Amino acid sequence: MIIIEPYQGKSVAEERVEIVERKGTGHPDFICDSIMEAVSVALCGEYLRECGAILHHNIDKGLLVAGKVFKRYGGGKVLQPIELIIGDRATCAIPGINLPVPEIAIDAARRWIREHLRFVDPVQDVIYRVVLAPGSDELTDIFSRPGEVHCANDTSAAVGYYPLSPTETAVLELERHLNSSKFKKEFPQAGEDIKVMGLRKGTTLDLTVAMPLISRFIASEQDYFSQKEAIRMAMLHFTQQFPWFRKTSVHFNTLDQRGRALGGIYLSLTGTSAEDADSGQVGRGNRVNGLISLNRPMGTEAAAGKNPVSHVGKIYNVLSHKIAREIYESIAGIKEVYVLLLSRIGSPIDKPKMAAVRILPDKGYKVRDMTGDVEEIINRELADLSNFCQALARGEYPVC
Repeated sequence: MIIIEPYQGKSVAEERVEIVERKGTGHPDFICDSIMEAVSVALCGEYLRECGAILHHNIDKGLLVAGKVFKRYGGGKVLQPIELIIGDRATCAIPGINLPVPEIAIDAARRWIREHLRFVDPVQDVIYRVVLAPGSDELTDIFSRPGEVHCANDTSAAVGYYPLSPTETAVLELERHLNSSKFKKEFPQAGEDIKVMGLRKGTTLDLTVAMPLISRFIASEQDYFSQKEAIRMAMLHFTQQFPWFRKTSVHFNTLDQRGRALGGIYLSLTGTSAEDADSGQVGRGNRVNGLISLNRPMGTEAAAGKNPVSHVGKIYNVLSHKIAREIYESIAGIKEVYVLLLSRIGSPIDKPKMAAVRILPDKGYKVRDMTGDVEEIINRELADLSNFCQALARGEYPVC
């Protein structure tokens, strides 16, 4: 069933107050989401190579337990490694084939850490605990049923929207810039554990940024505050490219307090607070479009690590945003669009129980004139769902 209706309300950008958050690459929650997704992608590849099909797995119960470090100006050392717990369910064997699931999971985790966290040694600084067990008979049976498209393994709902508001765009692009290779080359002392909180009031944008400085590059408290100010000014300069705001302010590491030695500055040995301050968990971070937007409707499913061929908690989360973008970019006269998808367990994933589209039209346009084109886009996307799921399995769509 497809329902298309006008959106009742103003666009997010027209609301008086807007709050948007992004947790960056080195945030413990982002690390959990990213690694569990990397494990799922690695398992999908192994299943296809060895078995010719993607088998049952859900790697969406990850936990990152903070370690312990000693920090000083100019360096420090790891006293207790971070612990990464990789759970929940995975097919470890089929008749005649044993699959090295724990080894695949650890290898994928180490590879992600090596590629994204410059100062974390994935062998020495992290302990891995793999707690993956076979799934239940009924859920694993989904994967042996005939048909190109699997049935849904859950009754679940998801919502996507497009376009991003100027505030969402600013928050997303600032974090990506701060964690870019270009920025790290200019400021190697900037850690990966970045959190950006954006508050827009009218046309004024207030950004609060948390990002540790790497201890090996900091010689003293005075040096810390000097380098911190240079980075803050670089952030402020970057935000000047956003033309939508009358005024933009940047507040950086606001817990800092001069005169309190190491207790008054945000210093890190490895670039992530998982070294000694903050644990992480799958599902507590960004939604699949990379943001936590408090003015938008949000689902509660953790998409990261779920299997990409039957788990609608992943498939519909990503697909709803994809469809929303396709509708916006293909049909003239749309200011904002929301797509809601609902599955019923046991029904084919390309036949959702409900697909609802809410459109906020531009002045002079009517939603009723768009319904035929919207239905065509939805039907086309659902008809191509098998290819979409394969792209998910290859990691072509980010989930955090």
